[in-house]
Amino acid sequence: VQLQASGGGSVQAGGSLRLSCAASGRTVSSYAMGWFRQAPGKEREFVAIISGSGGNTGYADSVKGRFTISRDNAKNTMYLQMNSLKPEDTAVYYCAARWGSNLGTSSYYTQRGRYDYWGQGTLVTVSS
Repeated sequence: VQLQASGGGSVQAGGSLRLSCAASGRTVSSYAMGWFRQAPGKEREFVAIISGSGGNTGYADSVKGRFTISRDNAKNTMYLQMNSLKPEDTAVYYCAARWGSNLGTSSYYTQRGRYDYWGQGTLVTVSS
């Protein structure tokens, strides 16, 4: 599976952005897909995940209620709608995929080592 993230940019606090992740190579509905982010000087952290069918999702507490993950398997694309952005959301955002359409437990899907494929990252900058 090849992943291509896009949609990053600069926005003021309180604004919105929508990230996209285009997938190719395999039947994407067989893969759970997610977003991670990495701020300067920090570890890459989990943001959100969506099951292969799109019926189940999971979020980090820091983005719950502000971010929404979705996917369109007909277009082989996953999205992350980010609203009410804060300066602390500034990071490079990476999309990822792992074999298996189910989410699993939160202790499992929040670990970056559980993902098999990664996109190249897209930068989101939120100014105060």
